[in-house]
Amino acid sequence: MKLLIPGPVSTREEVRAAMAQDIAPWDNAFRAVYAGIRARICALAGGTPESHMTLALPGSGHFAVEAAIRTFLPVGGRILVPAVGSYADRMVRLAREAGRDAVTLAVDHNYPVQPALIAAALAADPTISHVGLVYSETGSGVIHDPAAVGAVVRAAGRRMILDAVSAFGALPLDVSAMPELDAMVFTANKCLEGTPGMSFTVAPLDRLAACKGQAGSWSLDLADVYAQTLRLGPGSIRFTPPAQVIAAFAVALDLYDAEGGQPARLARYQANLDTLYRGMESIGLTPTLSRAQQGPIVMNTHAPDDAAWNLQAFVDGLKRHGYLISNFYNTPAPSFRVGCIGALTPEDMAGFVTAVDAVLVEIGVRNRAPAKRAA
Repeated sequence: MKLLIPGPVSTREEVRAAMAQDIAPWDNAFRAVYAGIRARICALAGGTPESHMTLALPGSGHFAVEAAIRTFLPVGGRILVPAVGSYADRMVRLAREAGRDAVTLAVDHNYPVQPALIAAALAADPTISHVGLVYSETGSGVIHDPAAVGAVVRAAGRRMILDAVSAFGALPLDVSAMPELDAMVFTANKCLEGTPGMSFTVAPLDRLAACKGQAGSWSLDLADVYAQTLRLGPGSIRFTPPAQVIAAFAVALDLYDAEGGQPARLARYQANLDTLYRGMESIGLTPTLSRAQQGPIVMNTHAPDDAAWNLQAFVDGLKRHGYLISNFYNTPAPSFRVGCIGALTPEDMAGFVTAVDAVLVEIGVRNRAPAKRAA
């Protein structure tokens, strides 16, 4: 079964095989693997051992996002979140339930955030200390520009938390060029094509040292992870981790390097998207975004305006053909979303387009024009 979702993604056989072992996470050999991963990630993000540190937590990307908010904002601290889609909405909820004050900024979901809007909002409210941005919004498929947004955040003397969960490893990023960045968070199972179960944050050392004790949670305190690293070394882990996931991630990073790193990974995903976008149009379906705005991570396609259309029946039909997509959508109008990331090729996407064409016939859809009804 090929997973065409924005995570967890399809993985290589070598990655899955690395999980087929029992591991003691405090064994010295494993400590070296974990320490190596942390150093490799810091370098991939553009950091250095003198400036940044990679911090790991078990769990999904939401764990890392909440940990970053808790660690770098005090209780009652205010964070501006451009409302770019469902994952920005989740950041808002994570902040509010952690006792922080999230201020939302209305933006057009179909276009990248305009830095001027961020600048104006910060100028109007000096009590906001942080901006929270989603780099790749998988609800819409739009890619936002963290460097451009970061520049206005930096000019305003504020800080930034970047949700790069479905971006890091494929889309360009250099934390050393963004001194306003408190945290860049991501997971093992997206563009780096590891297995789910581990989230990561890259953060500047000076900020970690300055934010000790304000998380209000031992489990989600990145400053505490930092403090333990200083005491016990980069191979130390506070609590029992998903050790097999870490072992698989080390293999995924080897494969990433062998492929050619970030430029090569992005090129393959872009080729996947190109095949998918053209393919949907060739069989009479309509992508929700214009080609100019469509990012290479996930693509939404308008649902057909046909009484026979049923998303779950469509998903079930695709499973019979060997493909699995999401059985929900986050766009204002009905759609279906397809991930372009993971261990997939343009040939896989072409096969998927053929399966979509067949399944629409199987479930009785005749009109493939976009649905006009509201969600």
